[in-house]
Parts: sequence; C-alpha cells; structure tokens
Amino acid sequence: MSESTPPEFPSDLLAGQEELHQVRSELHALLKRLPWSVEPHDGFHDDQGWRKVVRPATPGWTPDEQAEVEKLRQRERELVVFVTGHRFWEQVSGPEAVDTRMRLKHAHKAVREASVER
Repeated sequence: MSESTPPEFPSDLLAGQEELHQVRSELHALLKRLPWSVEPHDGFHDDQGWRKVVRPATPGWTPDEQAEVEKLRQRERELVVFVTGHRFWEQVSGPEAVDTRMRLKHAHKAVREASVER
C-alpha cells in the first residue's frame, strides 16, 4: 500500500481500539484513587535520599478493589491481543505498519474532531 492511500480500518478493529482506550482510562483513574499499597502498610518517611519520599499508612485495597483492578487488567490484555493480532495487520508491513498503528491509536480523536466540525 502506498502512503497516499492509507488502508481503512475495519469497524471491529476501531471498536476494539476505542474500548482499549476506555479500559486504560478507567484503570488509570481507578489506580489514582486507590491507596498506594495493595497490602496494608504502616507507611514510611525517607528524607535521606536524593529525593524526599513520604507514604502515609494505608489500609491497602479491599477485595472488591483488587477484583476490579484485575478485571480491567484482564480486559486490557484481551483487547491488546485482539488489536495487535487482528487480520487487518496482514495488509501492512515494515515502516508502514508502524505508521498505520499510530494512526489507529489516534483514530478516535479524528472521529471526534470530524463529528464536532459537522
């Protein structure tokens, strides 16, 4: 394929990539909300190193929180396998595959921008 005619992405590949973005966003937000340690910890204060590090005591994650993180991580793995192993990638190779993969990663932005312009 030439650079002037990039391949169109199949709808299932676009949907898989979009869901991957959503799952990663949910996982990132969840991890930011959760305590810093999965297990209960008394915390620590280290001001002897080149950078001061302070971690407060934490009760750790609840079983429900651990299950939610694992569920999102499992779905993320499934989607990564789906997107990277999709039959579409048989059409592209070499440097074109890298460029095409980057276009797919940002395709959701292009779709949103196009719908805003209408």
